[in-house]
Formats: sequence, structure tokens, C-alpha cells
Amino acid sequence: MMHEFVTYSDGTLVVSSDMRKKENGEEYLIVCFERPTEHGFDTIIFELPSYNIVKQDGNYSKKEIDVFRSVVERGASYFFEVAKKGGIQSD
Repeated sequence: MMHEFVTYSDGTLVVSSDMRKKENGEEYLIVCFERPTEHGFDTIIFELPSYNIVKQDGNYSKKEIDVFRSVVERGASYFFEVAKKGGIQSD
């Protein structure tokens, strides 16, 4: 399942996944940045905890990607918390 984090003024939507497991048992999650365009979407997906980009399509600039990497790095503990809880819980 994916959980919405924020939508930026340019339409970029940021979502994060629940915890996932690789075949070797390692847990991970993904954080996706996606912006609608005339012909589809600009997309960049990071995998945590490695912070590797696992998918990149479209026309995000290097500066935008650097900002997204910073968001992922600074927000990692939050993304993991949400993933482990299975979403944002309201009381």
C-alpha cells in the first residue's frame, strides 16, 4: 500500500510504501515522487534504507533530484514509522 506524504505546488506527489521484503529477507520501502505532464508523468523512486534511485523517468532536473534526495534522507525515520504502522494513524 502507498501512503501520501505531500503534494508540491508544481503537482509533484510524494508517496511512501508499506514495509516490503526482498527474497533475502531484507526489509525496505520506497518513496516515489511523481509529477503529471502533458504526456504522462515525471517519476523518481528511491529505495530505503539504501537511498538508491531505483527508477527515474521524465524530466526532473538535477537540482530537483537533489532536493528529493534530501527529503528522503531527512524524512527517513518518518517514512519508516509510517510504513511499520501501515499508514498514518488518526486518533
